[in-house]
Amino acid sequence: MILAGNVFEWCRFKDFFLPYSTLPAFSTHEKCLLLLRYDEAVESHGKFHIAVSGGSLPKFMKGLSKRQDIDWTKWWVYFCDERYVSSDDPDSNYGALKQVLLDDISIPESQILKINSAVSVEEAAKQYEKEMKERLPSMELDLSLCGMGPDGHTCSLFPGHPLLKEDSVDIAPISDSPKLPPKRITMTYRLLRKCQQVVFVVTGESKVPMVVSSLHESPENRPPAGRVRPDSGKLFWFLDSKAAAGLPDRGPTPSLI
Repeated sequence: MILAGNVFEWCRFKDFFLPYSTLPAFSTHEKCLLLLRYDEAVESHGKFHIAVSGGSLPKFMKGLSKRQDIDWTKWWVYFCDERYVSSDDPDSNYGALKQVLLDDISIPESQILKINSAVSVEEAAKQYEKEMKERLPSMELDLSLCGMGPDGHTCSLFPGHPLLKEDSVDIAPISDSPKLPPKRITMTYRLLRKCQQVVFVVTGESKVPMVVSSLHESPENRPPAGRVRPDSGKLFWFLDSKAAAGLPDRGPTPSLI
């Protein structure tokens, strides 16, 4: 996999590359990282299993709907976390992605895994994991797209919360989220560690302290986002100039093979 020199500049931090990107390198550039991973997955096993976070992240995927080089029938979509609400609720992560992308593409509805808000949040988490395993027995996602909040949370893994130590399930319920709405389901570190590729997309100066902490602190002192490390997959962080303001100067552009 080679990312061209005009796509982004980079810094090297220990075990992964940190791209400084004008965000088209993530989702809309001719050789963007997302579509490189899509091509690899389809060539390898005929499908592309992708998980998407909520918040501001879906808007960075909007440009994909205009591309002519994507076979949307190969996409299987999951959510890194989801609010315990109906699909048409304004807080729904599915609803946010539907508005900016899903309504404009031809992906089969059956290939989008949504939360069942008609059962308890605990049962919803169990159902989500069960249905995900039926679609993807290995639970090894081709790509997980994650964001990070100003407090350093990712998915619905919040600082100091007991779920940070959850290692018995891949999908867990949460009923006391410090961010509204309080009830959600979320991927755990156990599932994130299985991913073939994890990509963080982080923007804005409010994220600077947590970006620096995620990349420079010792593992036990990192915020939740900074603790995500795939066991054998790749990890990327895409930052705008404001979010990257606290990091060292940029280095030369790499070729990622």
